[in-house]
Amino acid sequence: MANKTWFVTGTSTGFGHSLAAYLAQQTGVNVVATARHTDQLGYLDQYDHGQILKQTLDVTKKDEINDAVKAATDKFGGIDVLVNNAGLGYFGTFEESDRQSVQYMFDVNIWGLVDMTRAVLPTMRRQKAGTIVNFSSIGGLYSFPTLSFYHGTKYAVEGISESLAKEVKDLGIKVMIIEPSGFRTDWAGRSSKKALPQIDDYKPFTDFIEENAKGAHHEAGDPDKAAQIIFDQVANHAAELPLRLPLGQFSSDTAIKKYEHDLKAFKRLAAISASADQK
Repeated sequence: MANKTWFVTGTSTGFGHSLAAYLAQQTGVNVVATARHTDQLGYLDQYDHGQILKQTLDVTKKDEINDAVKAATDKFGGIDVLVNNAGLGYFGTFEESDRQSVQYMFDVNIWGLVDMTRAVLPTMRRQKAGTIVNFSSIGGLYSFPTLSFYHGTKYAVEGISESLAKEVKDLGIKVMIIEPSGFRTDWAGRSSKKALPQIDDYKPFTDFIEENAKGAHHEAGDPDKAAQIIFDQVANHAAELPLRLPLGQFSSDTAIKKYEHDLKAFKRLAAISASADQK
């Protein structure tokens, strides 16, 4: 049986690092590990016996996306699993957030994922098989203060992914959305810009931002365990692959609470909602 080729973005740190390292140790798996700086991928060398390809990739640059996809298909013949992991965060109140920084986050978290997926889909359609794993967040289901624009990117990932899943389900292609809560990655630290409130009315949110930064690398979630779960779901449970996979106790509890709360609200408003239709 031919090896399955996994293409993973953002493998220098965090979830991408953990997943690439785990994949590199599995039998029957090729790994395309990408990062903006491939000199940060030396941790993979100890596992390399010809099944690893390192590629320079900034997901905001279409030429680098196309080059990386071509290199992967030239070396391994196809791409079986695409993991859109590259992303970053931004803390700041809605009114005070820096427009340029927020725009760049949208370019990475949404348009990078979109362009990466579009570049791989023709290969998967030709194969009539493939899995797309898109990293969202519990922040794609539930919103916190000072993260409005980050939530905007992740809610977009949720909607795009859900629609895409319906478009490709009859083409042999599956989509899974990963929704982590707090994990010991760089997200709350180096991978998130932080704009502390300057307007007095928003000063009460200063502690929230600072506590998130202090908690970086001390969160409950273990990215190595997440990597194992993601691999197991894709490799061993493809037939019942979930559209959404919350990871972490907080993510699961929050998602359940959010949907239960919203369901009650929708039912309470059902008659009013229906009354807007023309009879």
